[in-house]
Formats: sequence, C-alpha cells, structure tokens
Amino acid sequence: MKLRERLLSVAFGAGWTLVCHLPESWARALFRFGADIAWRRQGHGVQVLEGNLLRVLRTDAADSLDTQDIDGKELRTLSRKVMRSYARYYMEAFRLQVIPKQRILDTMHVDVANVDLSLEYMKKGRGVIYALPHMGNFEQAGLWVNLYGAGSFTTVAERLKPESVFQRFVEFRQSLGMEVLPTTGGPHPFGVMAQRLRAGKLVCIVADRDLSDTGVEVDFFGEKALLPAGPAALAVQTGAALMPVSCWFVGDTQWGTHVYDEIPVPESGDRRQKVAAMTQQLAAVFEQAIRERPTDWHMLQRVFVADLDPDRLARDRNGADNSKNAADGDNSKRPPA
Repeated sequence: MKLRERLLSVAFGAGWTLVCHLPESWARALFRFGADIAWRRQGHGVQVLEGNLLRVLRTDAADSLDTQDIDGKELRTLSRKVMRSYARYYMEAFRLQVIPKQRILDTMHVDVANVDLSLEYMKKGRGVIYALPHMGNFEQAGLWVNLYGAGSFTTVAERLKPESVFQRFVEFRQSLGMEVLPTTGGPHPFGVMAQRLRAGKLVCIVADRDLSDTGVEVDFFGEKALLPAGPAALAVQTGAALMPVSCWFVGDTQWGTHVYDEIPVPESGDRRQKVAAMTQQLAAVFEQAIRERPTDWHMLQRVFVADLDPDRLARDRNGADNSKNAADGDNSKRPPA
C-alpha cells in the first residue's frame, strides 16, 4: 500500500472512530476549518470544481456570457461554500451512526407526494429508480427513505483505493439498509439492479458523472457533458419508474430532498435513442436542481467533454462501440452507468 493510501486509511478510520464522539458543534467547526484550508490551497480538485461551477454561473448570468466576464470573486466565494458543504457531507457521514433516527425523520424537508407514489409502485411490484446528482447528503437521504417506508434499496459504489476505505464505506452503507454493488470486482451491477427492479425494489444511482466508457453525451449548462446511461437503460429494460432526486442542506442541522416526476420511456425510437432522450431529460432536471442550490453540488471531478482527455475519450468510445456490437441482441450484457 502506498503512503498516500495508508494516510487515507488512517484518516477515514479516525473519522469513524473519533468524530462521532465529538460534540457536533466541534466536529462542524473542525471540518469547516479543513474545508477552508483545502480551498485556499487550490488543489486539483478545487480547480476542477471551479471549472464546473463556472458553467453554472455562466448560464445563470446569460448563456452567451463570455467566460472572461465572470466575476472571479463570485466564483471563489461560491467554491468556498461548496467546499464547506462537501466537508459537512463527510462530517455527517462519520456521525450518521450516532444521529438519532427520529431526528432524521423530523428534520427532513420534503414533499412526500412522489415518495408515496414510489412506495405505491413498489407495493404493486413495479421497481423504482432514484437518480441523483452529487448534492447534499445522499447517505442521510437514503437512510430517511428507508425509515420512511422503503426499508432497503440497492446502489452502486465506485471501488476506491485503498480497499480498506472502500470496505468501510460499504459496511457503513449496509448499516443504513443499502445493498452496495461495487462497479468492479463482483457481479455485473447492471444485471443485479435489473433483477431487483423486476422484483419491485428500489435502486438508487448517483448519476451526474459517467464512470464507464458508455456515457451519454447531453447538453448540460450550455455545454456537452457525459452522464451514465445506466438509469435510463434500466428503466427501458425493466419498465421501472425513473425518478430524479435532489438533496441539499437546510441550515446547519437539517436536510432537504425532492423527488421529481417520473421520466417516461419514449414511445418511439430504438433502445439507444430512448436511453439518450431520457438521459437528456435527467440532465435537465439535474441542471435545474443545481442552479437552485449550487453550494450543495459537490462535483470535484470532470464531467464536461471540453475538460476530458480527447485521446482517452476516443479510445473509450471506440471500446464502447465494440462492446455494443458484440452484445447486440442480448440486453443482459449491456453495460450500466
């Protein structure tokens, strides 16, 4: 194990064992302090974050506004708020094991109409897909929906390094009632999720960044971006309801979430066309949610095509086309998000 991986393992281990024993106000102040340090250092993640936020500010001002006209102070102020929000996510992830469940239920701001509709679908045997951007605390939202009536759901997690940190996150999410499928090193997650959906279960997918070579190119904040095909492909293949979800923070101690109306499967077009159309609709909902609450969009990775390595992107797309040709006629082999 590399030194950096060892340090990460120690840091996350300390988070789960020590942070939950601190008074919440102390933990909040500590993580905010850490966020400010990371923000001031202007590391790679913060630079990528500001590149993503630049698109949000540009479209908020005017779609045709030149990049040079964006107020640098406004961008830096926004990125600092996002880093503090991101730090809060980690602080709460470490402390979620000691936050009373009744507080989770009582301090969630949500219109439950579409949540109730989701539960009704599942009672009748129809699966539901919640597709979310990296906003707010989706771990807390997942616990809330399980406590509210879902009971459990299936999700996908990127296999991160070191393995010890990945396993801690898996165990943490399992303790909240989540079935966690790794993107690699286990059964193909797409097939497992399809099985769960056909059984009338809930599947939750964080879907504003493509982790595969099969991303769908969409219009997103006035530019091209790659979003995963998985959520829409699962809806097309299984008949499950695809419902976008956003999460955000309310004050220092509460949360908010919203389940949007279902994105229906188009009546015309082939499978690929249907998936592309639904993913574009998903991107439009994500854009709306992010523009309403940009301080809670924790996107420190590249999502816009203009920011991606063009050679690697070309190789990935060629590989995706070859995989598609090899798997034509067998949907069970289609790649997920």
